[in-house]
Amino acid sequence: MLKPRGDCWVITDGAAGNQRQALALAERLEMPVRHLQLEPGAPWSWLAPRVTLGARLALDATQRQQFAAPWPAVAIGCGRSAALYTRLLRSLSRGACYTVQILDPRVNPEHWDTVIAPQHDQLTGRNVIRPLGSLNPVDDAWLQDGREADPAFAALPRPRVGVLLGGPRKGVTFNESYIDQLISGLHARRRHDGGSLLVMASRRTPPELVERMRQGLGDVPGLVWAGHDDGSNPYPGVLGWADRLVVTPDSVNMLSEACAVGCPVHTFVVGSLPDKLARFHDALRKAGLLHALDAMNTPPVPPLRVTDTIATTLRDLIALRQATAIGKLSSHT
Repeated sequence: MLKPRGDCWVITDGAAGNQRQALALAERLEMPVRHLQLEPGAPWSWLAPRVTLGARLALDATQRQQFAAPWPAVAIGCGRSAALYTRLLRSLSRGACYTVQILDPRVNPEHWDTVIAPQHDQLTGRNVIRPLGSLNPVDDAWLQDGREADPAFAALPRPRVGVLLGGPRKGVTFNESYIDQLISGLHARRRHDGGSLLVMASRRTPPELVERMRQGLGDVPGLVWAGHDDGSNPYPGVLGWADRLVVTPDSVNMLSEACAVGCPVHTFVVGSLPDKLARFHDALRKAGLLHALDAMNTPPVPPLRVTDTIATTLRDLIALRQATAIGKLSSHT
């Protein structure tokens, strides 16, 4: 198998979910990785990635210094701001940089060498890869590292249920009433199954809803983690030790990571979901990967792990491009 040569730039904004996807893919390409966090000023931030003229000047002095030649062999971006600069790299490098964009860039995917957009985005094109879920670092080694980082979780009563909390987003019910109903559902399952609860809030979870969760769970064995005031982040350990996971319905990334673990995954939905998110939920349910909170019979299915498969495809595409370029150069000398 051919291996890509050169270095890889990962380009993202400050969004943790975008960084997580791009870095997870880059690390599997087995190339030296450099992470650039690029956030252009207005109006480029509003228009990205449609308008490339003047995009380098839209960066502050430090970011401009980072985004400079020599250009990388490969660039992986995630998010609209990143798409502006991965698109620009194609012309700046005169096609020598293999450009990859994660998530629908909202413009013609032909501006990049490869676009990776989840199936529910309904993006099509000859260079578009359409995984079921989002890219992430979860695999057997990552889960084992998580278990080793938090060995005390092994002593908790089983089943150990990880609860992943997202936050409000347009079209999704996520308020005090939702949290109260979720708490009630978790207590109902625990009365039936016993066990413990490992609750992980995200940066998007409103503090007052985290506090409501703490009070609502009372003295249930386990933990509620919402930030460094609760100690170091145990997220990998929670996923590594979980016998079952409950995930709020709002986050494609959280649901994808939960489904990559290999244990039953449940969600709790109040009302309807936005169309794209509803399509994702439906696809997970049809694949046997996602269940209602009160579902008891959850037959095992293989974990949803798309990152390795996509990385293998990309390695081949990049190496083939590089070999072809070397062949053309040799024929002209």
